Amino acid sequence: MRIACYGVRPLERSYFEKLNKYDYDLKLIPEYLNRENVKEAKDCDAVLVRGNCLCDRENLEKFRSYGISWVFTRSVGVDHYDLKAAEDLGISVARVPNYSPYAVANLAFTLGVTLSRHVGEAAHQVHQQDFGMHPDYFATEFNRMKVGIYGAGKIGVAEAKMWKGLGAEVYAYDPFPSDFAKQYCEFVSEHELLATCDIVSVHVPYFKGKNDQLISAEYIAQMKDGAVLVNTARGELADEKAVAAAVRSGKLGGYGADVVSSEKQIMGHNFDCQADVPDQDVQALMSLYPRVILTPHMGSFTKPALEDMITLSYNNFHNMQTEGTVDQRNSVVAPKVEVTTAASAKALA
Repeated sequence: MRIACYGVRPLERSYFEKLNKYDYDLKLIPEYLNRENVKEAKDCDAVLVRGNCLCDRENLEKFRSYGISWVFTRSVGVDHYDLKAAEDLGISVARVPNYSPYAVANLAFTLGVTLSRHVGEAAHQVHQQDFGMHPDYFATEFNRMKVGIYGAGKIGVAEAKMWKGLGAEVYAYDPFPSDFAKQYCEFVSEHELLATCDIVSVHVPYFKGKNDQLISAEYIAQMKDGAVLVNTARGELADEKAVAAAVRSGKLGGYGADVVSSEKQIMGHNFDCQADVPDQDVQALMSLYPRVILTPHMGSFTKPALEDMITLSYNNFHNMQTEGTVDQRNSVVAPKVEVTTAASAKALA
């Protein structure tokens, strides 16, 4: 079976090859799926994408015209798909429901530590030849802090364990608290978490049309004055204009994010200057550095996470080949076994 894999960074190529235990014929494409490179899959039997790939109706129709009915993703989220179109076209969609939770948790923790200890501000000033001791560097020690985990799933709990190991008081808000999470954090109401915590780290999934701009001006208004806000979940969860205003006013002591709302236009691109970034709200956040730290959606860019994503994706294809289905937790659009190309028929023989 020949698989077109989109968004494969140069560093990732060796992992795709060494983990290929089913001996797939791989076509590794460095760019995200877009209008122009959709044709790269014309000689393939299946497609593997990642977040920020353009899996809209037009591209899915192109894949279907090539005889492709398996378009899987190596991400947890599937908001880059038109799932209705996939269902209409008989295209099966499978995902990777989880990978090493420490990958994103490590980054969220690092952003919280950096901002609350004012490391970014101090380092920036030193590199401007200013070695003065500014009042803004004054901080609370980690073991005296209250940390709020907003969404206590696997990633949230992994971060909670790190803070608890430093002696911080760790709280969590989640409508479905788990007994496992209770070992590392105390569950409280949303209002109590926002009102009392020195750091609030958001780890909730994004549901289009349901929790857009969850982190609103009203959300921030409930937070403790001077608190640090961390978002490594989804950019669409944040009203970035409201976040920038809160940092400027001092309501927020800092904002750390690995995500922005307009990722398809920004992530993976290199701009000549800040003014070229195609989102004024993101520009406003960038201008608030170092009190705002943005990273290029690198949370899952670790060796264990990458190996998990690739291995589980290969397993999804293998399960479809051998059993006609994938693990129910991995399936988004009900799998259909439709062998439509000579190469895929040979693979199943």
